[in-house]
Amino acid sequence: MIHPHSNSKTSSVMRLLLFTLTLLLTTTAGAQEMPVKFSVQQKQVSPTEVDVVFTAKIDKGWHVYSTNIPDGGPTAATMHTEKAEGAQPMGGLIKQGKEVSEDDQIFGMRLSYFENAVTFIQKYKITAKTYNIKGYLEYGACNDEMCMPPSTVEFEYSGKGPEEAPAAEPAKDEAATPAAADAALATALAAGTPTDTAAADSLAATVPAVIDSALVASSQDKWWQPSVDELKTLNGGNISDRSWLYIFLMGLLYGLLAVFTPCVWPIIPMTVSFFLKRSKDKKKGIRDAITYGISIIVIYLALGLLVTAIFGAQTLNDLATNAVFNLIFCALLVVFALSFFGWFELTLPSSWTNKVDNKASETSGLLSIFLMAFTLTLVSFSCTGPIIGLLLVETTTSGNWMGPAIGMLGFAIALALPFTLFALFPTWLKQAPKSGSWMNTIKVVLGFIELAFALKFFSVADLAYGWRLLDREVFLALWIAIFLFLGLYLIGILKFQSDQGSDKAMPVPCIMLGLVSIAFAVYMVPGLWGAPCRAVSAFAPPLYTQDFNLNTKEVRAAYTNYEEGMAAAKASGKPVMLDFTGFGCVNCRKMEIAVWTDPTVADKLNKDYVLISLFVDDKTPLDQPIEVQYNGKKRTLRTIGDKWSYLEEMKFGHLTQPLYVLVDNDGNPMTRSFSYKEDVGEYLKFLGEGLKKYKSN
Repeated sequence: MIHPHSNSKTSSVMRLLLFTLTLLLTTTAGAQEMPVKFSVQQKQVSPTEVDVVFTAKIDKGWHVYSTNIPDGGPTAATMHTEKAEGAQPMGGLIKQGKEVSEDDQIFGMRLSYFENAVTFIQKYKITAKTYNIKGYLEYGACNDEMCMPPSTVEFEYSGKGPEEAPAAEPAKDEAATPAAADAALATALAAGTPTDTAAADSLAATVPAVIDSALVASSQDKWWQPSVDELKTLNGGNISDRSWLYIFLMGLLYGLLAVFTPCVWPIIPMTVSFFLKRSKDKKKGIRDAITYGISIIVIYLALGLLVTAIFGAQTLNDLATNAVFNLIFCALLVVFALSFFGWFELTLPSSWTNKVDNKASETSGLLSIFLMAFTLTLVSFSCTGPIIGLLLVETTTSGNWMGPAIGMLGFAIALALPFTLFALFPTWLKQAPKSGSWMNTIKVVLGFIELAFALKFFSVADLAYGWRLLDREVFLALWIAIFLFLGLYLIGILKFQSDQGSDKAMPVPCIMLGLVSIAFAVYMVPGLWGAPCRAVSAFAPPLYTQDFNLNTKEVRAAYTNYEEGMAAAKASGKPVMLDFTGFGCVNCRKMEIAVWTDPTVADKLNKDYVLISLFVDDKTPLDQPIEVQYNGKKRTLRTIGDKWSYLEEMKFGHLTQPLYVLVDNDGNPMTRSFSYKEDVGEYLKFLGEGLKKYKSN
């Protein structure tokens, strides 16, 4: 193949790279919207009948539960008629839409729900010349990670009935009764008015005797002050930056691994030598080699941006918990692992490579160099393809919608780096290690790693569908076997077909890494009997899937009332962890079983914090409904669960469960919030950040 000389400068490629990077780093932050949007209207179908119609649009990945939910399950769609003058309900709530029914392993019952859209209709019979009806629809909504608190859609309509009908009897005007201490307190604080001392004294009577009413009264206004902006700042700063950096470094690591594979390493000296020899001008040869490296970055970065553009932000976020996609990811990683083990070789059609190669020979300048770089990506696919596949799978399920682009940027920089460095310092080529069996060793090690990650993605689907094929002890047993065999391979006991003909002893670094892998396998053995094994807690299924578990330590909240718990924390001088939860919240139970049962987590929650669990679906009625204004809309709080749901939304700007917020004795958030993530290590870090902040104040 003849490679024509290039007289173009690299400035055009640099501009292209800068433009691509600008696209990568430009993001738009949008406000969080409700996943379920209800509209309500009345429809008078005849002089003697009127329908109240509730129509919902449900975001992808979410579902609204139906009307026929057994006791002890999640929140069912339920109609509540508060006033019916000149009218009376006819039958129960009518549902329209595609209803899905399935057995739920957590609740132990069959549940029905609607996805995408649903319509609920309540019929009323008109019995007077005029009518006035008032009430609300209560419903529950969840996705695979979290649930909304029980929500309501309120209505109030009036109209005319048959002329011959009698006049409507006015509803009895019941005398207003004094609100309970907690209801009055919530109303006063929500409205920003001074706290009622009598209400505070009444509330203090329910708090342990060590807490006096003056302490409670002086702090209640602070406890209910909104902290949405503060929590948003804490959540949006370091966490996002750290996530981006982690993904970039992960891509960089995978790129470095790809460099040392048999499909890439031998090409480096040939390519660099070609650029340096094809021109008498050494500076131009170096410039062309650098342009070649930049072209590699542009190609792989474009691939990452393409994945982001095809799937979109919402889809990439949903992939982390989508069972079907996780099964596909598992299958891909198994195929890639078998390829690295030498069972078969993944190659792209040779016609692709030939066409690009011929095109590079026919062109000149920047396009020629760019096509040469593209040829490299095609030729090296059998080695880089499985690594890129693992990287894209990891980044698309990272929860960061720009993950694929960021990861591919790191991968491309690492892959292009040796071409650029060896062009700048040609003498390094003489010192670089020669191609050999060590490159096949890297491939086999990557095969074991991909096989281990495949089990992680199968576990997500297994939990979602309730198959119970990969319970925690089964998962750990397979990982123990994988890392044990990896260790045996690295110390030279286990051989693959691709290793045939190599009878040399394994080098010392391989033997040391093999011992580390075997030790890691031994470390996981106690997990078969319930040991937390924090190093793998982010990958292994939760503890509740384990049939035999000796770890029975349990954490229970000392308080289920916000004001009472805050007063107790202030008296004892301890920080608070607010646990916004629900009786019907599946993922809340998963967190409690998989994370709170860890001995270190349990000790911190029991000894270092005052734990307050606020159940947003608690149906215990308040002594008197409370009307509040929030975001320009009127809302009626009728139950204790309504009150805690309102607190979560008004004070912290969230509506989903589980939500864990660490606050000081004035109710101010001290660090980032934590949601559903069965990762003991991350949870301990979260608790540690709160304690450090509390002690520094």
